[in-house]
Amino acid sequence: MTMEMKDSGSVVLTAYHPHSPARIPGMEQSFVQDIPSSHSPASRKSLPRCRRINRMLSNESAPPPAFSRSNSQASMDSTSMEDFWCEVESIKESSEDGSEEATLLEFKPADEGELEAEWLQDVGLSTLISGAEEEDGQALLSTLTRTQAAAVQKRYNTYTQTLRKKNKHTVRDVRDIFGTNDSSPTFETVPVSPVSSNGIQVPGQKPVWKSVSSNRCLDCGLDKGSPAVTEELSYEVSFSESIMVLPKTQEWPKPQRFKKEDSALPKFIVRKSRFGLTEIGDLSPEDMKRIGYLSLIELTAFYDALGVELKRNRAERVRGRENGLFGVPLSILLENDQKKVPGIKVPLIFQKLLLKLEETGLETEGILRVPGSASRVKNLHQELEAKFYEDTFDWDQVRNNDAAGLLKMFIRELPSPLFTVEYLPAFITLVEKISKIKLQLQALHLLIMLLPEANRDTAKAFLQFLKKVVANEGKNKMNLWNVSMIVAPNLFIYKGKRANQQEMQAAATTAHIVRLLIRYQDILWTVPSFLISQVRKMNEAAMNNSKKQLMFDKGVRKLLRRKTMERERPERPEGAVTFPPYLQSEIPEGVIRVYAPLHSKVSMAIQLNSQTKAKDILARFHCENSRSSSQNARGQIQSLHEIGGNIGQHCLDPDAYMLDVYRANPQAEWVIKPKAS
Repeated sequence: MTMEMKDSGSVVLTAYHPHSPARIPGMEQSFVQDIPSSHSPASRKSLPRCRRINRMLSNESAPPPAFSRSNSQASMDSTSMEDFWCEVESIKESSEDGSEEATLLEFKPADEGELEAEWLQDVGLSTLISGAEEEDGQALLSTLTRTQAAAVQKRYNTYTQTLRKKNKHTVRDVRDIFGTNDSSPTFETVPVSPVSSNGIQVPGQKPVWKSVSSNRCLDCGLDKGSPAVTEELSYEVSFSESIMVLPKTQEWPKPQRFKKEDSALPKFIVRKSRFGLTEIGDLSPEDMKRIGYLSLIELTAFYDALGVELKRNRAERVRGRENGLFGVPLSILLENDQKKVPGIKVPLIFQKLLLKLEETGLETEGILRVPGSASRVKNLHQELEAKFYEDTFDWDQVRNNDAAGLLKMFIRELPSPLFTVEYLPAFITLVEKISKIKLQLQALHLLIMLLPEANRDTAKAFLQFLKKVVANEGKNKMNLWNVSMIVAPNLFIYKGKRANQQEMQAAATTAHIVRLLIRYQDILWTVPSFLISQVRKMNEAAMNNSKKQLMFDKGVRKLLRRKTMERERPERPEGAVTFPPYLQSEIPEGVIRVYAPLHSKVSMAIQLNSQTKAKDILARFHCENSRSSSQNARGQIQSLHEIGGNIGQHCLDPDAYMLDVYRANPQAEWVIKPKAS
């Protein structure tokens, strides 16, 4: 029998975290001795129920949706999802026996126009609502692509029309914002040439790819020798601009069958441009905030181009615990941990659980799937709360399966899901409504860019651990699909009441999302270069607007004139380094002065050519200072940073061609220092 997936447009992910440290489903006989005898009956009882759920889904399949066009609406063999349902049943049993407290999230229905207003605020365009003409909003609007501008225009039109119906205050006409002759949304199909083997192709423009060796690309996919298809991805063009919208008369593909084999996933290669690749942690927080604005606009435009509605939940803020380890919001937990370890980005307890499992549990057969003892996990939970910050907790007493239970408990007890309440429907939709894995990956990429920093860093650490679990499949018997099935309900199902039929039918969907997250995590945590280009333009536009305003502000002009006479230096960009005047003299075109504060030789002028890379400059400094490097520089990995100009701070890829970066930002300063961890 097969299970037919319903259209996820009706899937409602609301309101609750079921919390449980232990699964008590049936398990392989070889692991029964790890569980106290008092738990064995529960184990024998739970497995038939898991199978009954599978049979129910198989025998009572929902009718096909009106638009059957996705992999996740696919048929799945019921036995292939058994681990998923056993995990769901275990979570519910634990929440019912009171071993964990439930956190209820109240959802407030949105009034007409409120969703659009919230969207405009979330993309940094609150000025369109207030009517003020602030520089940041104008700078953002000036950088948008055609599809992005259409997405903003559509939401703003809906918002203004709603206000007019409600007889609210006068709003700005859309023509004043976009300079259009018609106030109606203007959506046009973007004509693109057929996609070739080297990625997305822009209309009338051939992709510019250099001949590169294997070390100049990001390889994300299967191990060598796997029979998967290899595709190249491009970050040079916005995802929404490269979509060919299908005519309305064209039928969408029929439901496809999910293939759980690893070889079913394509192998993606991201070729490095001459600017190299940029990881999320390589940019300043201010620039990452702008990346978030642009990512939400781009994601909305991407879904619009595909004819898919971007759904977001509206959740009331929930106050979690302010102290302790479990059930504490990530932001508060990190704030408390940073008092102990400054600059930490992942909660200490989460790091310790991952470290414990990486040191002793990666080769444990059935890790994550085979539960620990419910009573032991409950006692360990209480003991950790009391002793962790006192450094008196004995980690040697913790068995691997119990540690795995604590890890999953930590994720489930977060007051807000790791992937946020707001965007869980968008995660589901990207698989339910989009059939091609390449397009799913692009949508997933933008969603990762939208996550709060604490959630994104914690998710990254978790996925890196899961990748190590899969890498040890030969010993732990946990392949990619097994791990994805176990992890999915802990991340995506968080209702107190029993999951309804539609949510249960999203099982394969959520497992597939986790599979994509694990497999392609190296791609997902890089920042698309087209977004960085837009941030540069946004910063330049903001600086130009500031200059214009200063020119017409007489009071400021007098102040600047007085400061000039007093020879006071202007304020420098955050993170910049102050050097003596003799080091700041005018330098010729194509020559940069690189500063290395931690080295004995702190400054060097370097002539750039078309082949000079960031790593060449690092090597030159290392050679010059190898004999007399200061103690501070020894033992630290140094990176070349681009600071100021049209970027806040940017840690450069060692393979970045410096002449190209210099031409993109000639006003920047170049500093060698340790990369932010």
